[in-house]
Amino acid sequence: MKNYTVTVNGTAYDVTVEDKGGSGVSAPAAAPATASAAPKAAPRAAAPAGGAGSVKIEAGASGKVFKIEKQPGAAVKRGEAVLVLEVMKMETPVVAPQDGTVKSINVSEGQAVEAGDLLATMD
Repeated sequence: MKNYTVTVNGTAYDVTVEDKGGSGVSAPAAAPATASAAPKAAPRAAAPAGGAGSVKIEAGASGKVFKIEKQPGAAVKRGEAVLVLEVMKMETPVVAPQDGTVKSINVSEGQAVEAGDLLATMD
């Protein structure tokens, strides 16, 4: 068996490939390199604009907005889902990077998003 690290869209996965001695090709089983398989948006400090908060919540991967869990004005705890993206047919929660208050939701349900797109802001 051989171990590899594969990076896809900025997310690292540890993969183990087993040689079964045949001429057939088999797909390796992938396991996320981190404890959580869900990509999480990284917080970035920015100057507030309009009703926007100072912490940006961005998409960690391309997908579609499946469900908006919190509305502007809602208090959230670190790790609590703000919205859910559908990424490769899987529901992936996008969580608050810190305790605070949601200031804006910048997407709507059903909207397609790309990695790095601004989804929400908070303070």
